[in-house]
Amino acid sequence: MYQPLRLEKLADKVITSAHTMMNIAIYTSPFICMYIYKRGFSVIEENKYALVRFFGGIGCLLALSYVIRGLGRFYNQKYVDFVKALKSPMTDKGSYLEGIRKYDFEFYAWPTTFIMPPKSSPPLLQKNPFTNCANSDRPLYQRLPIQVLAFIATHAFGLRLIYPGSLGVISNLFWNPLFQGRTQLVEQFNGQRTKLKTADGNTIDTMFVDHRNQSTKGKYLVVCCEGNSGFYEIGIMATPMKAGYSALGWNHPGFAGSTGLPYPSQEQNAIDAVMQYAINELNFQPENVVMFGWSIGGYSATWAAINYPVKALVLDATFDDLLPLAQNVMPSSWSLLVKEVVRSYVDLNIVEMLKKYTGPVHLVRRTEDEVICLIPGVTSTNRGNYLVMSLIEHRHPFEDSENEAAWKKALHSHVENLEAKRPFVDSGDLTIYDIRAMTLISKYMSDYQSTHCVPLPAEHFESVMNFINTSKYNNQAKL
Repeated sequence: MYQPLRLEKLADKVITSAHTMMNIAIYTSPFICMYIYKRGFSVIEENKYALVRFFGGIGCLLALSYVIRGLGRFYNQKYVDFVKALKSPMTDKGSYLEGIRKYDFEFYAWPTTFIMPPKSSPPLLQKNPFTNCANSDRPLYQRLPIQVLAFIATHAFGLRLIYPGSLGVISNLFWNPLFQGRTQLVEQFNGQRTKLKTADGNTIDTMFVDHRNQSTKGKYLVVCCEGNSGFYEIGIMATPMKAGYSALGWNHPGFAGSTGLPYPSQEQNAIDAVMQYAINELNFQPENVVMFGWSIGGYSATWAAINYPVKALVLDATFDDLLPLAQNVMPSSWSLLVKEVVRSYVDLNIVEMLKKYTGPVHLVRRTEDEVICLIPGVTSTNRGNYLVMSLIEHRHPFEDSENEAAWKKALHSHVENLEAKRPFVDSGDLTIYDIRAMTLISKYMSDYQSTHCVPLPAEHFESVMNFINTSKYNNQAKL
């Protein structure tokens, strides 16, 4: 932990506080503008000199704070040593990275050591934001205003409501836990922090923990994809690490040190860079990589699984499609706008991607989930149920069309039951459809008694991996 000198510490607090206040002002600007509009613009005219003095004073205070902080760092030997290590020539990449990994500093200054080939994209003025339309059945006079509102809402606040971790305020609030998490990963597990540059120019913060020399399971790399407020420093990396696997965590675009915003295209480019880094830099073969996605992280994990021949896909507390969840929490009168926002800009339709994946997959359902259930805590409304049912219906279509309705009824009935209750079903009342449904549900889904955000125990993850690795997984449900 860097210990600044007294004046530097004071100046740092002023700068940090100003930055936080600016973020709050930006995100509350609609309410501020509404207040000014209601009071009339004359309120600005009446107080213009006071406002000039206020903002001028803040500017002078900030300028003085930057000067004091610079002088404090100049006379702090530890900071001078850090700058020498950071600015030293990278003649030996390994030695250079080993030197700077002793320090934790603002990630924008971290050197980029893995770069993806850039992708060409059309100039901004040539992009038509209204190419996609989710309400094409509506007349033009209804459709156009919805498209305009959807564009404004998505870019102003919609994406940040879906991914709260992209808010600067959240990163500032979690600064200390994130620092402590990185410290633990580096000091206790010899974690290797690396900056990747994606094909669209974003930089992604990653952390790799290598267990290849410590465990037989260490030859498998678990790539961890976090939730909408998750960071690798305090996220799901701990689960595979405790189970003995090598782990690679990364932060979504716009989260903490990563740049950009978590739009689907940027998410895809980010996980693509992570996978290329794992294969080409860390030397893991794709067939030894396991994708592990929690909650909304199931989107990027599934995208990687259908684009790389990975060993398996494990989804924890993941939903089928963002749209039903978004419409459930928004006013019903906004349903057309919500549909336009999701389908045109943030179309996280995981179930449609999962149908393209043919490898081993397993879903962990939280029995008391309050986030992806339409009714919090009610298992029958868990959107993970629909993910599993769609997967089973796609992979195991019922050949007898006459009895397909009975088969789907049995599948829908049993997927709502908790895993612990299935062994107690009276076998005398079971039809062949019931047996088939229960067998396939057990293959693709297991329950864990907890709410949405409780970390998955290493023991449960290990049991899922053991089941996937057994011949029982491949031979099960051949009815």
